[in-house]
Parts: sequence; structure tokens; C-alpha cells
Amino acid sequence: MTTWLENAWYVAAWDSEVDSTPLARTICGVPMMMYRKLDRAVVAMRDACPHRMLPLSMGLREGDSIRCKYHGLKLGPDGVAQEMPLTGERVNTRICAETFVTHERHRFVWVWIGDKDKADPALIPDLWPCSANGWTFDGGYYHVACDYRLMIDNLMDLTHETYVHSGSIGQPEILEAPLECKTEGDTVYLWRWMPAIEAPPFWRGALKQDCPVDRWQICQFLLPSSVMIDVGVAPVGAGATLENHDQGVRGMVVDFMTPESETTHHYFWGMARNFDVDDAGFTARFKAQQGGVFAEDKEILEAQQNAIQANPDLKLNAYSIDQGGVRARKIIEKAIRRQQEANR
Repeated sequence: MTTWLENAWYVAAWDSEVDSTPLARTICGVPMMMYRKLDRAVVAMRDACPHRMLPLSMGLREGDSIRCKYHGLKLGPDGVAQEMPLTGERVNTRICAETFVTHERHRFVWVWIGDKDKADPALIPDLWPCSANGWTFDGGYYHVACDYRLMIDNLMDLTHETYVHSGSIGQPEILEAPLECKTEGDTVYLWRWMPAIEAPPFWRGALKQDCPVDRWQICQFLLPSSVMIDVGVAPVGAGATLENHDQGVRGMVVDFMTPESETTHHYFWGMARNFDVDDAGFTARFKAQQGGVFAEDKEILEAQQNAIQANPDLKLNAYSIDQGGVRARKIIEKAIRRQQEANR
């Protein structure tokens, strides 16, 4: 039993990462390479020449095709052989490389892992703040040497902010605020409402005033491996509530954890926001700051993965603060089990 779900869309890259030069990336244990055709559509193909298995990401682009750098086998964007290595040899179109369905939405390149016939773009998560008017969105990427589920645990347990991110978004009030959690179908919600507190450094700067605020954190886990976190602050008395909180400054932290292997994953992070949307300089500075925050998570989680592997006789324990991650893991396990039963 693998630790990840198949027949699902996974983020394979930011739109800016994929260009005419092939990009190599292993997704859910499958080495693949991606490039853009002349019309800018994205091709995703198994990163192994069907002749002698040299990575095709080392190949030479010719129009919309790729030529293996070892013996010259040329493959079209559909993975089918177009030219054989020996001059004059008849092309055997049965020779081909596996290709994958891709789709672009919300600045991401998505790849479907599983049965191609089930690759419905309607199944891509609704990241509405990433494309909505009055919002702006940007982010980055980290390769993280840990099980992708550890990052989900981390994002569904924001009590860690008090200690891991004390210099930016963490504050003691996070530990003091009541934590609530619920599951609806295959979605987990976890939230905190922190009324009449002092804003931490980042949010004080975003609000551009020093005053008591109401702060919220609303985490949402979605299959197969994403967490969206509705965050922000509003001045006390502005009328913000847990259900309606556009009175101050609001952001939507977007996190996609795409498995690479059982102990490594691709972490695509970003934040859509409804303030200073036309300030490109602030967007760049904020992206760098957010990258620093997530680098702190990366350091913690890679150390945790090393400790897990060094202590195979021990198991993770779960407290009440861990209920979001625990529920997310159960949903992943149930979905994988359902899929396996359906394939029998």
C-alpha cells in the first residue's frame, strides 16, 4: 500500500518553471519530464527513453518533439517514435514513452497520476483567491526531504507557529485560543478565533496600524494533498467574524504537497491576498519573507523525518492539537483503500 492516492491531480510545477527546456521531476514515484510545445501547451512524459532509458530530460528539443541525446531516437509530444536511430530504418510507432495528462490553472501545472480516462479538470481544487479580482497571488517551491504527510500534519497544527515562527507570525495567543475541528466528507476544517489581541509583526505591518485586532486561522485539508489556510486580522470593532472577515487584511495560504517518494516531496507554497494587490515590490518582499517562514518548517520537518527513521521502534503520538492532521491522514488512508478495492 503506497502512502499516496492515485487517480488524482497533483501540482507538478509552477507555470514559470516549465519552458522549452525539459524539466525533470519525479511525481508519486514516477520520473517524468515536462516541456512546453510551440503553442505553450505542456507535455509531461516519462523521463526514460524507450530505447536505452537515458533520461529524456537530457534530450534535444526539435520543434514540439524531443530527441534522445544517446542514440537519437526522436519522439513526438504524444510519446510516439518519429525517427529511429539508424538512418533509413523504418519507424516503429509501437515504440513510445508514457505520457501524462496535464492542465494549467491558478498559476500551477497539474499532472494526473492514474487512469487517463478519469482525468477530469473539474476535480482540480477550487483555489478561487488565486484567480479572483481584487486579489493577487504568488509563491515558491521547496524540495523537502520528508514524508508529505508530515507537512500536512504541520499545516493542520498551527500551534507550532508560536515556537517555530516566533519572529514573524507566531504569538502565545495561538496556544491560548480554543481549537475547533470538523470533517465534512473528504475535507477537514480546523479553526481558531483570537479576539482582541496584539497583532504579530507581519500582520501589524500589513494592517499599517498598531491597534488591538481580531485574528483568525481557518485550515482546510483537501484530497489528495493540499491545505488552504484562511488567515488575517481586523481591527477590533470592525465587525469581523469567523464567517465574514474581509474588514481588515486577509490572505489565503496555499500549500500543495506532491509526493516524490515515501520520504521526500515537492512543496509548492504561496499566498493570495486582498491587500496591496498592485504593489509588485511588496509582493516580491513578501514572497521572500514567506519563503523564510516555510524554510523554518522545512528544517523542522527534515529533522523530524531523520528522527523517525533513526527510531523505528517508536511511533508518533497525537494530542488534541494534532486532530486536524490525524483526520487528514485517515481520509487519505480511506481514499487509497477505496481505490484499491475498486481496482480488484
